[in-house]
Amino acid sequence: MKSLKTLTLVSSLMAFMVSATGISQTKMVGGAAMYPNKDIVSNAVNSKDHTTLVAAVKAADLVETLQGEGPFTVFAPTNDAFAKLPEGTVETLLKPENKAMLQGVLTYHVVAGKYGSKDLKRWIKKGKGMTKLTTVNGDTLTAMMDGNSIKIKDGAGNVASVTIADVNQSNGVIHVIDTVVLPSAK
Repeated sequence: MKSLKTLTLVSSLMAFMVSATGISQTKMVGGAAMYPNKDIVSNAVNSKDHTTLVAAVKAADLVETLQGEGPFTVFAPTNDAFAKLPEGTVETLLKPENKAMLQGVLTYHVVAGKYGSKDLKRWIKKGKGMTKLTTVNGDTLTAMMDGNSIKIKDGAGNVASVTIADVNQSNGVIHVIDTVVLPSAK
């Protein structure tokens, strides 16, 4: 019984220390642990919910960039989000001749800097219900609230919900979204 109490005390102390020092907790995404000491790509390749995104990142030659120092905030669409696109869209984007277009779509899901849900909520409140985010591709996304949920709207009016927020990475943060957002036609 004494060893159980000691184990409980040690576990509680460790949890307090992690909480007090701000060390990020590991989160589960797509059935895989997302370790805060690994980079965005090194974690994403393990998520069964992000195989389409990982394939697209590889086809767009963005692996090295997303493994770089960053920091990046990535709005990461799930496989189900890609499945919502019109039939043939993903296949078309993955063709080598459409690499620039694919890069534009993927970099539209990335914001330079590390912005957690608390940052986004604070900016939305300050912006009286919405805030504009400039993406790496130069276009903008609009973040807003729906109750306690963060929503991301693209230039065409498509709205994605953040389903898992604050998946911390060594070079940024991932927010999982349920819809692919698309840049406006330029």
